[in-house]
Amino acid sequence: MTAKLRSSNITEGVARAPNRSMYYAMGYKRSDFANPMIGVANGHSTITPCNSGLQALADAAVAAIHAAGANPQMFGTPTISDGMSMGTEGMKYSLVSREVIADCVETSVQGQWMDGVVVIGGCDKNMPGGMMGMLRADVPSIYVYGGTIKPGHWKGHDLNIVSVFEAVGEFSRGRMSEEDFCGIEENAIPGTGSCGGMYTANTMSSSFEALGMSLLGSSTMANPDPEKAESTAESARVLLRAVKNDLKPRDIVTRKSIENAVALIMAVGGSTNAVLHYLAIAHAAGVEWSIDDFERVRKRVPVLCDLKPSGQYLATDLHRAGGIPQVLKILLNAGLVHGDCMTITGRTLAEELKGVPDAPRADQDVIFPIDKALYREGHLAILKGNLSPEGSVAKITGLKNPVMTGPARVFDDEQSALAAILDGRIVAGDVMVLRYLG
Repeated sequence: MTAKLRSSNITEGVARAPNRSMYYAMGYKRSDFANPMIGVANGHSTITPCNSGLQALADAAVAAIHAAGANPQMFGTPTISDGMSMGTEGMKYSLVSREVIADCVETSVQGQWMDGVVVIGGCDKNMPGGMMGMLRADVPSIYVYGGTIKPGHWKGHDLNIVSVFEAVGEFSRGRMSEEDFCGIEENAIPGTGSCGGMYTANTMSSSFEALGMSLLGSSTMANPDPEKAESTAESARVLLRAVKNDLKPRDIVTRKSIENAVALIMAVGGSTNAVLHYLAIAHAAGVEWSIDDFERVRKRVPVLCDLKPSGQYLATDLHRAGGIPQVLKILLNAGLVHGDCMTITGRTLAEELKGVPDAPRADQDVIFPIDKALYREGHLAILKGNLSPEGSVAKITGLKNPVMTGPARVFDDEQSALAAILDGRIVAGDVMVLRYLG
């Protein structure tokens, strides 16, 4: 262990007898105070399926910490479901929740002098919020993603959350029967886990593997599968080694490792939300990173994965095809990520990828080699102009024409914009502008 544990600030000495008394009330023994106090930030919630399967993972982390002789300290973090709140005023709390989650992690870790922390999250803002809190506290930390959801099924078709949004449009236009509409609604999400495409949750969790703050291969596991709990337990064990070696987040999260994360996001066709989240993560890490850096990375990193929402496949398909490690190995061999970046295991990214095949398997069409990339350049373009002089982000996969002209249909809230779509007042060629929602 390190020469002196942080937790000794509240466990050692005559003056700390009242502190120790409170620990005894929770079953601690005198010998426990010589061992690390490890936080388990548990995002479990029955608000959303993204987080409703996290308790089993938190329990797995606690068991692994106990088995290693350390002291787990579980505390909670909140969540907001973007999938449920979008289209309502509730969505305005979504980005705010990122800051609240960061505050929860930082406050608990710092207030209780924890020696390390495992952060477990599921829905979109859990990932950046947890990472920001880890970076602010800067004690040995690891991020555990709750895992993706498995696909739903209806009449022989695989479904995900976007299938339901699409069904709303089809049913509203009279192009879908009520039976199919209700069938899709009731069967699109079969259980626990975060939305299955390369949406925000899977984008951020995948990028944390490239960043070095999550175990390789862990972000594309499905929440209900036993391997997810096993990976969580291993994450806890890896964290305890990081505590012993005093390996902290700011030793890992550097300008080069953020560049690795953004390169991975481009390669997998990740969410536009990664832009605002990585600006915040970089700020929390004290790393210089601007919106222009995304454009710099975009121009040299191709899109290698055929994933929803702009492609065919889900995160579970990516996992079977080799997952994020396979994508990173392709990028490493092409000189598009920095192999010398440190990871939470204490090994470099290149060392971690040593056993991964150089090329994706031939029996899958989810991950493509560099010479068969889906798009020559990345898909998240940074745009600047009179509407956004400081920059904006556009997802340009599948865009046939980079210039679009049409009448502006302006709305001041999501509800009125959605009503206009459902009422048929928006037609092909219209440009929808939603103000006050950025």
